[in-house]
Amino acid sequence: MTKHDLIGPGGMAAGADLIDFETRLASLKAALPGKVPALGAPFPAITLVFAVSDGTARAVTAQGSGADLDAAWALATLALRKVMARRKLRGRFLRVDWVEKAETWTWSLLRKRLREVKRNYCRRGIALDAGFGRLFLEQELNAQAMLYGGNQVTHCVVNEKNFLLAAQQKYGTGTTVDFRDDGAVHVLETAGLFCGEDGIVRELYGNGRNAGRRKIEPLDHTRLSDIIRDSSDFLARQVGNDGRFVYGYHPCFDRQIPAYNALRHASTTYSMLEAWEKTRQPELLAAVERALDHLTTQFIQTCDDKAFVVDTGNEIKLGANATAILAMSKYTALLGSDRFAAVMEKLAQGILHMQAEDGSFTHVLTWPSLEVKEKFRIVYYEGEAAFALMRLYSLTKDERWIGAVERAFGHFIEKDYWKHHDHWLSYCTNELTLYRPELRYFRFGIQNFEGYLDFVLQRVTTFPTLLELMMAGRKMLDRLKAMPEGAELLAGVDETRFDQALHFRAAYLLNGHFWPEYAMFFRNPDRILGSFFIRHHAFRVRIDDVEHYLSGLVAYAGLLETAAAGDAV
Repeated sequence: MTKHDLIGPGGMAAGADLIDFETRLASLKAALPGKVPALGAPFPAITLVFAVSDGTARAVTAQGSGADLDAAWALATLALRKVMARRKLRGRFLRVDWVEKAETWTWSLLRKRLREVKRNYCRRGIALDAGFGRLFLEQELNAQAMLYGGNQVTHCVVNEKNFLLAAQQKYGTGTTVDFRDDGAVHVLETAGLFCGEDGIVRELYGNGRNAGRRKIEPLDHTRLSDIIRDSSDFLARQVGNDGRFVYGYHPCFDRQIPAYNALRHASTTYSMLEAWEKTRQPELLAAVERALDHLTTQFIQTCDDKAFVVDTGNEIKLGANATAILAMSKYTALLGSDRFAAVMEKLAQGILHMQAEDGSFTHVLTWPSLEVKEKFRIVYYEGEAAFALMRLYSLTKDERWIGAVERAFGHFIEKDYWKHHDHWLSYCTNELTLYRPELRYFRFGIQNFEGYLDFVLQRVTTFPTLLELMMAGRKMLDRLKAMPEGAELLAGVDETRFDQALHFRAAYLLNGHFWPEYAMFFRNPDRILGSFFIRHHAFRVRIDDVEHYLSGLVAYAGLLETAAAGDAV
């Protein structure tokens, strides 16, 4: 096993030499000259803000301002040592930011500008005074929900309650904040450096959508492998001894999400198997097997020759049967086991029970009566069902399964389902065309992403399923190129634009990763290290959120491997 095999959350090699705090502090100082611009009056020329955490609690900050870098460094490090001594911190995660730009606004103007910014997407810091005596980095503002108005408010707002609480925790219980509309507030752009226990100084992006996380350019296979390992390890840690997941967290205040969802249990297990195919980590496979045991013993009910995944509220969801098959069929393909053959057969029969003669599906039944509860709930169920039947067909070559998929595609094509731009349908179309390489199916697959490329390039949220959509589309295009009759379809595809969108989206997903330099600002950094979050849902970390990031990046890693192999030939 190589050192690279031991990489853990944050890129730290387990067993690697830990670099002492003073050495890391000196490394940060050595990296600063030439990076920190001087500001003009009325602001301090140079302001440095240290953040430090041992991973078990939210980072604390210490700052200093001066006429030059040395003066600011001296004051900031003095404050840093004091707070570390008081908190008994050893400085596992260490970060220094500096103010690159400052503007003075009123609170009224700030509120107005925040209404134009998507919830949790404010990427600037705030100082309450021109001398920066009371200052909050962007990461502090977001990690403590200081600009969050709840899940019903789509834009950023000044949450006065959370803001005052954070200010008092940071600067003392007597701290007050004047939120009056005509009061002055100073809006900051910052950049920084991070140094973990490995001693490597990592430059962080400044203002913009990438703000606050390490610069990775380009996203190569080695870095991607580390991310896949970290995120799949996170999922493995969520699987208890009984095989049940911790469903998720609201990390701003370290609150566990109490809900559960058998469909997402199964689909997350599927993504873990995709990751295991690359990492071969034994702990990951052990977690997968516990999760599969829990799925089969706690959620699956049999009725004659059919089986159904029965979820909360005695619901039978079409998508739950599908994702259970996906997880089991992936396990079967990777391990060469027939352990789930019988139950997959019955689950597939359950899907056929929910399919009408015209190929359409009923989405939700009630257990045990099998009465229709909802004819339609969410379009994704149908793509999941068709994809699952294709994966089962790939194992058994049973014509029942591909016949059902072709009936479904007749319905999808007639009803223009490509308009949904569903990643599951992209997966399924790619799989179907392996065995039925008919132009009508390829045309549907192209329509599924055609006209959507601008959205993929411009969407401000990470939207991880977009990468899944694009990766399945890329595979279809590659096979279509080998078909003489495919030239007409390919003529309408802007492949340059397609690949630009695909690579952009893959790199953009890194903005949703809990790197240590970002996780350190949340209440319990170790809990979320290596995971992925949904920023506009208050940085929610849920198993299915991580699943979609992971599936897309695993597929992208395969693309990079193929490209590297081609370059090596």
